[in-house]
Amino acid sequence: MLRTKIVSTGSYLPERILSNSELEKMVDTSDQWITERTGIKERRIASNDQAVSDLAFEASKLALERAQISAKDIELIIVATITGDMPVPSSGCILQDKLGAVNAAAFDINAACSGFIYGLSIANAYIKSGVYKRILLVGAEVLSKFTNWKDRNTCVLFGDGAGAVILEATDGDQGIYSVDIYSDGSFANLLNLPGGGSKNPPSPESLKNELHYLQMKGNETFKVAVKTLEQLVISTIEKNNIKSSDIKLLIPHQANLRIISATASRLGMDMSRVMVNLNKCGNTSAASIPIALDEAVTSGRIEKNDYILLEAFGGGLTWASALIKW
Repeated sequence: MLRTKIVSTGSYLPERILSNSELEKMVDTSDQWITERTGIKERRIASNDQAVSDLAFEASKLALERAQISAKDIELIIVATITGDMPVPSSGCILQDKLGAVNAAAFDINAACSGFIYGLSIANAYIKSGVYKRILLVGAEVLSKFTNWKDRNTCVLFGDGAGAVILEATDGDQGIYSVDIYSDGSFANLLNLPGGGSKNPPSPESLKNELHYLQMKGNETFKVAVKTLEQLVISTIEKNNIKSSDIKLLIPHQANLRIISATASRLGMDMSRVMVNLNKCGNTSAASIPIALDEAVTSGRIEKNDYILLEAFGGGLTWASALIKW
């Protein structure tokens, strides 16, 4: 049976670290308040001259090196991001040029924090249908440039970074077993960035009203996320006829430690079987799962034939899961 296999991973985090103690000097907040409500202690911030494609390039370069292939071997590039270099062209095309991936088609997708798993679903369909044999999938964000640093409810959450994977076709029993994606646009107002599009194009008025920053109704989003993710992980396990005890590692979107803990509890999983790095990375949206995946791989937390479960929830609203046999 033809499957899609992750053959290598890579990630990149900007050098600058912004700690909770530094945020205490910027807005009315405290390290204790941030830690108790989110689990975040610090986050990485891109430099002024770093765009999403720059972060994506570093992560992709590492993934290519580990796969021992050339960028010219890549047939398709998918970049999941909500903070692209510019509206046109796509960051995927800019990344293609930087890598020298001259044989690859390239495009971006926007599914917010669920973007990487949405990208997996697309890549999986292309590979299983035989259209492409080798795909580069990247989740990358520079959220700091769309963050209102005067809004203490959102500025404590977000960080910058990128993660990349190389996907190939395989005939073995390793690889992606299922990918499920969902959305509900009736909750679009809970998490959005209202300015910059055709509804609220750039103007003196949109700038004055601070429409070009991420906005979130935190409490409402939290409630929907917990309920939705608990149902999602159970349905994914049941669909694949396995038990939660078969899962070696849960790799969730790194948004909030309380949400992650609630999901693990629903599965009856001890937190030792959950990959958590939001304490040092913050919420990096579409980049969070591939960054966490790369850390899990390089630190030896995943071994051959292990089942890993990916799950995410984000703006849209969107949510998604993937079961993979490593």
